[in-house]
Amino acid sequence: MHVILDLCLVPLGVGVSVSRYVAECHRVLQEAGLKSQLHAYGTNIEGEWEEVMAAVKRCHERVHEMGAPRITTTIKLGTRVDREQSMDDKVRSVENKLG
Repeated sequence: MHVILDLCLVPLGVGVSVSRYVAECHRVLQEAGLKSQLHAYGTNIEGEWEEVMAAVKRCHERVHEMGAPRITTTIKLGTRVDREQSMDDKVRSVENKLG
C-alpha cells in the first residue's frame, strides 16, 4: 500500500541543535530510495508502507547510535485506494486552486 507520511523526529537529551540528527535521518531516507521533502518542522516521505516504516525505524536506530538517549516522534500519514496520488499531486492541487 502506498503511503504519504509526515515525520517529525526529535532527539531528546542532546542539546538545543538537532540538525545533525535530522541530516542523518535524511541520509537514511536517501539510502532507502524513498522520495522525501524536508520542511522546517519535519520531512514528508512517500513510498510503499513497509519501506517507509522500515526507514522510520532505521532513523530511530541511527539517531540512538549517534548518542540520543530518547526520541519523540510525531507521524501523520495518509493512504488512499481509490486512485494513485503523490506528494506533488497534493501540492499541485492546492496551488492550482490558488491560481
